[in-house]
Amino acid sequence: MDNTKSQPAALHTMALAALGVVFGDIGTSPLYTMKEVFAVGHHPLLLTQDNVYGILSLITWALLLIVSFKYVAFIMRADNRGEGGIMALLSLASRYAGGDPDQRKRIMMLGIIGACMFYADGMITPAISVLSAVEGLEVAAPQLDDWIVPITLLVLFLLFWAQSKGTAVMGAFFGPVMLTWFAVLGILGVINISHHTEILKALSPYYAFLFFSTQPKIAFIALGAVVLAVTGAEALYADMGHFGRKPIRLAWFLFVLPALICNYFGQGALILADPESIQNPFYHLAPDWALFPLILLATLATVIASQAVITGAFSVSRQALQLGFIPRMHVAHTSEQTEGQVYMPRVNWGLMVATMGLVVIFGSSGDLAAAYGIAVTGDMVITTLLAAVVFHHLWGWSKLKTACLISLFLVIDLSFFTANILKIPDGGWVPLLMGLIIFTLMRTWKTGRALLYRILRSESMELVPFIQAIGAHPPARVNGAGVFMTPNPDGVPHALLHNLKHNKVLHDSVVILTVRFEDYPYTSQEERIAVENLEYGFYRVTIRYGYMDEPDLPRDLALTEALGLTLDTMDTSFFVGKESLIASDKPGMAFWRKKIFIGLFRTAETITNQFKLPPNRVVELGSQVRI
Repeated sequence: MDNTKSQPAALHTMALAALGVVFGDIGTSPLYTMKEVFAVGHHPLLLTQDNVYGILSLITWALLLIVSFKYVAFIMRADNRGEGGIMALLSLASRYAGGDPDQRKRIMMLGIIGACMFYADGMITPAISVLSAVEGLEVAAPQLDDWIVPITLLVLFLLFWAQSKGTAVMGAFFGPVMLTWFAVLGILGVINISHHTEILKALSPYYAFLFFSTQPKIAFIALGAVVLAVTGAEALYADMGHFGRKPIRLAWFLFVLPALICNYFGQGALILADPESIQNPFYHLAPDWALFPLILLATLATVIASQAVITGAFSVSRQALQLGFIPRMHVAHTSEQTEGQVYMPRVNWGLMVATMGLVVIFGSSGDLAAAYGIAVTGDMVITTLLAAVVFHHLWGWSKLKTACLISLFLVIDLSFFTANILKIPDGGWVPLLMGLIIFTLMRTWKTGRALLYRILRSESMELVPFIQAIGAHPPARVNGAGVFMTPNPDGVPHALLHNLKHNKVLHDSVVILTVRFEDYPYTSQEERIAVENLEYGFYRVTIRYGYMDEPDLPRDLALTEALGLTLDTMDTSFFVGKESLIASDKPGMAFWRKKIFIGLFRTAETITNQFKLPPNRVVELGSQVRI
């Protein structure tokens, strides 16, 4: 599914918008990639013509094979009703598992690890991007060197503080700013290439093969820095739902790819002509009079790149919340026109603390680069493995065809991933530690919810016999409707039993409401709601949401009128079970994980934040559950 309109004007407009959102991360990589390879990396290369040609050839073909071939040509075709990203790919792959719980569990585990790597990437990207832009002060005004970290922290604080205001106003400037940025990248590159046109020989893959054949160990280690040139490739896939495939492809091939290659080759020509410039080759591309404007433009570009990652973290968190991997938390909408613009305070401030902590701990983009590659390459490997399931089982490719393509992707991805493993002692442990913590929390929450659901289901009464008993011995009924939310549509909600026990009455209309989140992004109005009349004023209602849908129960319950159930919103009460959890010695989860789950459960906010229930119409009825 591609939502792109066919008119050229609309296509170009969407391509410009994609330029401002999708390509910020990969577009700011020239700030630090060549510097990391030759100057400040933990295994810097000797500055020779053969090495420069070899690195430029590797960067060129990494951009072509990983971004153009893998993501743009193939992965972006694996859309889930138009949506992309690791969660969309996970949902597609999970459908293959069907009723096989072990297979589904393995696929789900891969997806969770990929999401954890995305979060780790989301913490590191703003830190290294903004830090590398502000480091231009080392070139323009060396006396301001001690102010680089404080200025970076200030920019990051303002960036995260502004998230609650929404991105609608800033978004209007993203496209033109990034258009200017890529134009400047290309122009600076072409100017310096013109002084050493022989550098264009490195476009040939021959120099990459020559580099590996003559210095295999050094070339392999260098891959750990070369991968910085393709960070952000996953954003092309993740943001596909906002723009469609065609605008992203148009912007990439027509503008972004040529600008990046020109800039990298311009840096290569510069450092061969002036080896001293290797300390910061990007900023040495510009004449002295242009340094401060370039620093300002670079800072704006890195803020935009960081904004895209932070927004992506909100989007992934929202999907993870609705798929049951993280606790309920407040989701604020920052735009009345655009549903996808959301703000999650806990995620935002958590990312800010982690990002600013990384800046303080590492202090420079060169030191931070060691922590960058693991998360990116890990996500690439997981994307390839999930794509293999989609290609073969959903697209119907033969095993041979799938194996050939996936093997090519894995050889490339695993080469970069393995090279980055060497950087674990120098900082690569950071995303691994972050990913492990997030993975533990997500798995604990998912497992705890499943365990709690099994316990509540085993302890609940069957609904149909209960209704028959109510019909035989009717209690007092009061006007209005009572909506009782439960994950088990076949059992009597605990909240209903507690209400009947303490109040001795039932409403004229009793709605047993179950909300389900599907493994596709959106549901249509026709498939969203189902109503079943169970006699004696009882109704079983099921509402389905996609993982990108905005839950709004009062709005969607209004749809029941067309199905024979009329609910007056002013005369309807929502009853929510509020369980008090106690850890027990029963098997199911390790005791320490139960304690973590209970802590998360107790700190999660009320369900009204997720489903937009009117606070004055919500009644919470509690019970005690041992898990």
